[in-house]
Amino acid sequence: MSSISYGLLIALAIALLVAAFTDIRRRQIDNWLNLAIALGAPAFWWSQGLALWPDVALQLGIAVGAFAVFAAMFRFRIMGGGDVKLLTALALWVPFYEYMQLLLIMSIAGGILTVMLVFWHVARRQRDRIAVPYGVAIAFGALWTLAINYLPAGTLAA
Repeated sequence: MSSISYGLLIALAIALLVAAFTDIRRRQIDNWLNLAIALGAPAFWWSQGLALWPDVALQLGIAVGAFAVFAAMFRFRIMGGGDVKLLTALALWVPFYEYMQLLLIMSIAGGILTVMLVFWHVARRQRDRIAVPYGVAIAFGALWTLAINYLPAGTLAA
């Protein structure tokens, strides 16, 4: 993988950390951040040498499918709009198998985060609705997936 690819992945990792931080702080993931992540994907495709057909077309298809599924979840108030946009933007970056890994890790992290927040909420005897900053789970899942699929072999073992 080229140094350009690594640079783009570092930029993506920073953007994911910003998304997690702003979601914790304000329970919001900004549109400009999601747009920046989405607009970075074509540069990553180029750095990876993806062909327009079928590689780029598959990435676009994954993103359209992700948007359809998560927009339906937004419609039924299961997810926030920023989460939908972040997951759609991330679908532009990674192939289908890695995207499924991302979703699996995100789901596990989101479940753990939710349970921790429920315990915190109960311990503080709060009665208002729990607002889970799911951007944290999304960022965790994405960073984990990027680390295991794009870092050089042995980097995580050291």
